[in-house]
Amino acid sequence: MKRSMLFVALLFISAQLFSQNQTNNSSALNAAETLLNSDSKLSIGGYAQIDFNQPLSDGQRQNATLDVHRLVLLFGYRFGEKTSFVSEIELEHVQEVYVEQAFMNHEFLPWLNLRGGLMLVPMGIINEYHEPPTYNGVERPNLDSKIVPTTWREVGLGFTGRLDNASLKYQLYVMNGFNGYDGGGKFRGSDGFRKGRQKGAESFMSSPTLAARIDYYGLPGLKLGLSTYNGKSQSALYDGLADDDDAALAMADSSVVGINMLGFDARYRNGGFEARGQFNVANISNTDEYNDLTGSDLGSQMLGWYLEAGYNILHGNQSGQRLVPFVRYEQYNTHSKTDGNLAVNDKYNRTDVTVGAGWWLTTGTVLKADYQFFSNANDSNSGQFNLGIGIWF
Repeated sequence: MKRSMLFVALLFISAQLFSQNQTNNSSALNAAETLLNSDSKLSIGGYAQIDFNQPLSDGQRQNATLDVHRLVLLFGYRFGEKTSFVSEIELEHVQEVYVEQAFMNHEFLPWLNLRGGLMLVPMGIINEYHEPPTYNGVERPNLDSKIVPTTWREVGLGFTGRLDNASLKYQLYVMNGFNGYDGGGKFRGSDGFRKGRQKGAESFMSSPTLAARIDYYGLPGLKLGLSTYNGKSQSALYDGLADDDDAALAMADSSVVGINMLGFDARYRNGGFEARGQFNVANISNTDEYNDLTGSDLGSQMLGWYLEAGYNILHGNQSGQRLVPFVRYEQYNTHSKTDGNLAVNDKYNRTDVTVGAGWWLTTGTVLKADYQFFSNANDSNSGQFNLGIGIWF
């Protein structure tokens, strides 16, 4: 924990020291924001990620994987000056089809927008800025995969807006929660809540959850984010439950966990130098009862962080191209704490180092190459070589 807070403090101090000669970066947009800001009545776009992954480990030969990881089609429609609709339709691995976003946005005032539908939970950097040309590395950080978990979207309703005089942007939503139990437990120690994402597919809700985020962009070159998620997981055992059936109620209560997640992230750019960092902690209650009921191994706390730095060696080049070598160090532990008789599993305490480069031919096209070193507290070591193509238009 001390090291986690130290890296956040160092990143913030460094940004303060270098901020005097930079321009404000609050204008950086993701796909949904691009559609909302379009002047066209109908907006069409998309992004794609095509990967080559070669796992490497001592004493074992493994095939490489070539994958059209995702192809996403973006459609936005502006009904009038104040009301818009945004959608993302995603094809994963060629054959899996998902709706990633589908929400209505109505602007009462610049600082007060009503938003409802299938929306991204505003936790961390990658969950909202997941288009391949917006981040370094062929694969997204594993912290975002195992703890956040990206891409995390649920159905909800809430408010969002900007207060430019205070350099603040906020989001506040009431949403359905994770599916923690629907005949069996969904959560586990290896990847936490990931299997419980409902994704707007006939989602059910036994109790609401709250998601909120504040972004600050008042310092030139720097963007800071603070996000939280609070509530309980959902359980199918509450459906049709008789009010006077104490035994069934006790069983249903055992199938639910309380989730309190907090995240802090920072992005910074100074000339050719760029850096980003993220810290997430999730405290989970009732895991002892949940694991007894489901036979799972869910921890009572998950904690992780990463720090990444890169430099655009083509900075100042008039072509507009970017060539960014980078390094990312991340630590994440889905068994930071456990309750009851469940012992901490050291293989879930993981450290990843990613070293590579990205070559942006244009703003929306990038070629990527990197090598990842994977290890855990059991001293298990492996690696993976990755190549990728990223597109966004």
